[in-house]
Amino acid sequence: MEVGALANWAALKGIQLVGTGDFTHPTYFAELSARLEPAEEGLYRVKKSQSPARFMLTGEVCNIYHQGGKLRKVHTLLFARDKKDVERLNAKLQRYGKLSSDGRPIFTFPTKDLVKMALDVSPSFMLIPAHAWTPWFSVFGANSGFDSLEECFEEETRNIHAIETGLSSDPQMNWRLSKLDDITLLSNSDAHSPSRLGREANVFDCELSYKTICDVIKKKDRKRLLFTIEFFPEEGKYHYDGHRNCGVVLSPEESRKLNKICPVCKKSLTMGVCHRIEELADRMPGLTPEGAIPFRHVIPLAEIVAEALGVAPSAASVEREYMRIVKTFGSEFNVLLDRPLEELSRHVPCSVAEGVKRMRDGKVKIVPGHDGVFGKISLLGNDEPQEALAKEQMSLF
Repeated sequence: MEVGALANWAALKGIQLVGTGDFTHPTYFAELSARLEPAEEGLYRVKKSQSPARFMLTGEVCNIYHQGGKLRKVHTLLFARDKKDVERLNAKLQRYGKLSSDGRPIFTFPTKDLVKMALDVSPSFMLIPAHAWTPWFSVFGANSGFDSLEECFEEETRNIHAIETGLSSDPQMNWRLSKLDDITLLSNSDAHSPSRLGREANVFDCELSYKTICDVIKKKDRKRLLFTIEFFPEEGKYHYDGHRNCGVVLSPEESRKLNKICPVCKKSLTMGVCHRIEELADRMPGLTPEGAIPFRHVIPLAEIVAEALGVAPSAASVEREYMRIVKTFGSEFNVLLDRPLEELSRHVPCSVAEGVKRMRDGKVKIVPGHDGVFGKISLLGNDEPQEALAKEQMSLF
């Protein structure tokens, strides 16, 4: 997960701008300073690289503190325009925690103070609540969060212009809260490994510069933020309620009937994002508020190829076929979003083309994720025997 690998994978995915992540970590920030050079205003590129990828300086921090008689645990994203701004912020933060202990350092002061501290260093910083709905470490988390942005950020709420929806929720779920109507819903996702970059993304049509991108986010500009690319939220690790050790997965309605108690171990269930949104929503499902930014659901191409071949996504055969397809069409997002199905069908196995079609049509079968376990998604079912898929695959060569 260093910038050279991220730049290479960004090109394969079809991503022009990537967050560096972890700029608070001294060793990693030293690497960023050594390996990145200025590009467009407030953005960077890898030195001596042919990659077109650009980088924005980003980080994520964790605040754990008591407020309102409850232990709060909130993760927040930070965007920075300039390395010198990052240096000044890191110098302040290191007084309150050990920055070298983790890529996401932990502090014991309130999240609102983080906002004030960063903006005092430079008004160009942007702070965004990370994966806003996950149970354990988020602004709306069922176990440690708040019921509103105002409750968390108080007088600093005016400086919060966006939230990150996270893998387990999508914009349609967030639209159920009228208080979020003026908030920009962004879709980013921790990659955890370079090949998983771009599971979610944001599609802008604007000048490539830090100031312009932040301006689009602050204004929730529908003409320049065209749409977001989303996981199917059911596939996220915290969509439904449940207990992973007990093998229990429940919808909000089912868990309410059980008073949120696990039927196996009789302890409290881990409440999922779907349930938490139900608790705070003041709208029925299905309503699209005025000014909402559109979105599109995707499934990573490697997962589609893996299901078509009847093997695990980590299999070597999946990597070979993935690289062949991406080389043919230019990028993964080109395949998932843009290329006509007729054109895809001429160059990929018909089972892969059918998987892309069903993904675009939303015809997926998902066992929802819960309590830290990813959901299980199926596009093709058992419509075709794996032997036929294997023969079809070999006929390509």
